[in-house]
Amino acid sequence: MTNEELSRTVDTSDEWIRERSGIETRHIAAQGEFTSHLGIAAAQAALDDAGIEAGELDLIVLATSTPDETFPSTASRIQAGLGAVNAAAFDVQAVCTGFIYALAVADNFIRCGQARTALVVGAETFSRILDWNDRATCVLFGDGAGALVLQAGEGSGEISDRGVLSTHLHCDGRDHDCLYVDGGPSSTGTVGVVKMQGQEIFKKAVVRLAEVAGEALAAHGLEGGDIDWMVPHQANLRIMKGMAKKLGFGEEKLIVTIDRHANTSAASIPLALDWGRREGKIQPGHLLLLEAIGGGLTWGSAIVRW
Repeated sequence: MTNEELSRTVDTSDEWIRERSGIETRHIAAQGEFTSHLGIAAAQAALDDAGIEAGELDLIVLATSTPDETFPSTASRIQAGLGAVNAAAFDVQAVCTGFIYALAVADNFIRCGQARTALVVGAETFSRILDWNDRATCVLFGDGAGALVLQAGEGSGEISDRGVLSTHLHCDGRDHDCLYVDGGPSSTGTVGVVKMQGQEIFKKAVVRLAEVAGEALAAHGLEGGDIDWMVPHQANLRIMKGMAKKLGFGEEKLIVTIDRHANTSAASIPLALDWGRREGKIQPGHLLLLEAIGGGLTWGSAIVRW
C-alpha cells in the first residue's frame, strides 16, 4: 500500500508521510492471512537458506504483539506449520524490541546447553490493531515477518567469533502511556487499537537508543567506527539518522528499509537483515549493531558477528 493509495482514505499525503517518517509504502496482510502464516513463510525461508531441516530445531521463539489468538502461542502454530516436532515453541512480547528480546532468549538457551539449533522469528499483522481514522498512527505501520537460525558452535570468547556476542535489554513500565494498545482480554475484553504520543516517544527513543547502543559498544571495548553495519528497528528515518550521527557512524553504514516496509514492529530488524544480505551489503564476518525501542517502554541492543 503506497502513501498515495493511503491518502485516498485517510486525511494525509505522500509528502506529509515521507517528511515525518521516511515511509513510502507498506505491506498489508490479506483477509484471512494471519501472523502465523507470515511467520511460517519467513521461517521456512530461513531454514532453506541455512540448509537445515525443521526436525533439527530444538527451539522456536516468536516475537509478536499481534498473535493469532490469545492462546495457544502463535509459535506453536509456526511449529506445526513447519513440522518442527522436536522443538519447544513460545511467544515473546516486547513490541518493537521483541526481536532483540527473542534473540537474547534463544542465544541464552544455546549458551546454557538447552538447545543446539534455534529459530528466531519476528512476525506482525499490525494493520489489525490500527485505528484507520487516526493519521498519526495508521500511516506508520505495516505487516511482515522475518526469521533467522541460530546454531551452537565452538568459540574463542573473542570479538572475532561469529554469532551473537552480547545482548542488552531494558524496560521502564512507567512510560506505558507513550505507546500502548487500549484493549486486552483482562482489561477490556477487546483487541483495542494503537495509541501513541508521537513527540514523547521520539524524545525518549533518541535518549534510550543512544544509551543502549553505547552500552553494547562499551561491553566489547568498541567504538562506532568498528561497526560495519547498524541495523536499527525501522520506526522513523529521522531517529535512525540521528542515532548514526550520535554514535559516529556515517549514514552509509545504516541498513534502511523503512521506505519499503514502514514500521513492522518485531519484524523490522529481521526484515532489514534479510534485505541487507540480499543486497550484498551484509557479508560473513561483518560486525553488526542491532537496536530497538518499543512499547512498555522496552529497549535493547545486540552485537552480532554475521
